[in-house]
Amino acid sequence: MRRTWPAVLAIMMTAAAVTSCTSRTTAADTPSRPSLRWGECPGPAEAALECARLAVPLDYRHPHGRTIDVEVSRLPSGKPAEKRGVLLLNPGGPGLPGLRVPVLMKLPEKVRDRYDVIGFDPRGVGHSTPVSCGFTRAQGETAANPPTPGSAADVSRQAASAKSLAAQCTTAGTANLLPHITTANTARDMDRIRTALGVPRISYYGESYGTYLGAVYTTLFPGRGDRIVLDSSLPPEGYDVEALRGQGAGFETRFPDFARFAAASERRYHLGGTPAAVREKYFRLAARLDDKPVRGYDGTTFRVVTAAMIRADSDLAGLAAVWHALDTNQPPPGSAAPGGGAYSDNYPAAYLGVICGDSRWPTDLATYRHNVSVDRVRHPMYGAFTANIRPCAFWPAPAEPKVRITDCGPSDVLMVHNLRDPATPLSGALRTRRALGERARMVTIDQGGHVAYLSGANACGNDAVNDFLVTGKRPSHDTYCPAAHPVR
Repeated sequence: MRRTWPAVLAIMMTAAAVTSCTSRTTAADTPSRPSLRWGECPGPAEAALECARLAVPLDYRHPHGRTIDVEVSRLPSGKPAEKRGVLLLNPGGPGLPGLRVPVLMKLPEKVRDRYDVIGFDPRGVGHSTPVSCGFTRAQGETAANPPTPGSAADVSRQAASAKSLAAQCTTAGTANLLPHITTANTARDMDRIRTALGVPRISYYGESYGTYLGAVYTTLFPGRGDRIVLDSSLPPEGYDVEALRGQGAGFETRFPDFARFAAASERRYHLGGTPAAVREKYFRLAARLDDKPVRGYDGTTFRVVTAAMIRADSDLAGLAAVWHALDTNQPPPGSAAPGGGAYSDNYPAAYLGVICGDSRWPTDLATYRHNVSVDRVRHPMYGAFTANIRPCAFWPAPAEPKVRITDCGPSDVLMVHNLRDPATPLSGALRTRRALGERARMVTIDQGGHVAYLSGANACGNDAVNDFLVTGKRPSHDTYCPAAHPVR
């Protein structure tokens, strides 16, 4: 595998189609410089983190019209004399806040010293002007994670629910914001942040959905990026129906890591003495919970929790404990149990705003029935769940064409990706790599889980990102990092 991997990459990285590089002038190209007044951050205090509010156009086609607010944070460099510039961070989602990411991410000191690290809540999210659909907790969970369909009739029932949720969103009090809560507009907001900071270029680190945001930014503003890191990349079309269906393949690729872990700990968790037995336990538990929920867990919740917790090696023991509890009709460990606490529907509302507003989704019910039947066979562990119909099928058409990711611009992008990523499978990342052409270099790491940088024990991948952010040095060609150690 290690000997043949470069050859595999060479085959998959055939030359990108030649495209004409034209100017990407947008309404964000304004001569005025907005100002930032730094002060305390909203919410829980974070030492050394300061925040400011930036007014941005709601609709960049009308840059002098209505504005909304984007909340921005800054963690200043510890060594201003060594500072290179600013490093903007995005934690993915879509719909996740990013204001505290500069502190929570715990970047290495040598990276921190080189930049003022900038976080922000994307438009529609958190302390920026937020969107809401008025969802209850149950509605929000269904909107983001529709139930696993067992038949064509289940798809039809979910269609009625999806249509109702879409109508609720698009008639809510913030409905007039939704057409503008898109990746392209968030990228334009990033350039307004750059302008407000008074710098000619920004460096950027984005993970998961944040890779698509970064790719859109560097496509719209190719001369304004400095060092761009895309960690765990989506396909070049972003979070559309095919990207979600692709998670079925990612789940199948990653699950054997958990199965080996659980089998090795059979005396503790009693989930099966072999990986094959653990896989069979998955099907039995999912089927039983589909029929009769246990402690608030139905089959869909079980699948969602499993998919979330196999994203990190550090969560595998916790996931095994959840399975064991469900298998023995005990309360699952509190951190993995669904529900509880105060509820805000801001995440599912913003999530839908982006994924439905970025792409045209199939509207024909027969398409979803077909996708479910195909994916149930193709990816039996998870595929039918991701193929089910969502509110996006009943969403208004996108307000503008999708940004096409191309190879136009300087060679300033580093991609890092785990070999067994359950959420953003490697196949989609390779397509983004092809779209970026000579603009990018890619480091593929033989480890499992979602998000490569600072998330595993593989020094090879971490060093590649650190070297690029600190010195600007990238590999001269796409490279492969062998496994550091097996999952234990």
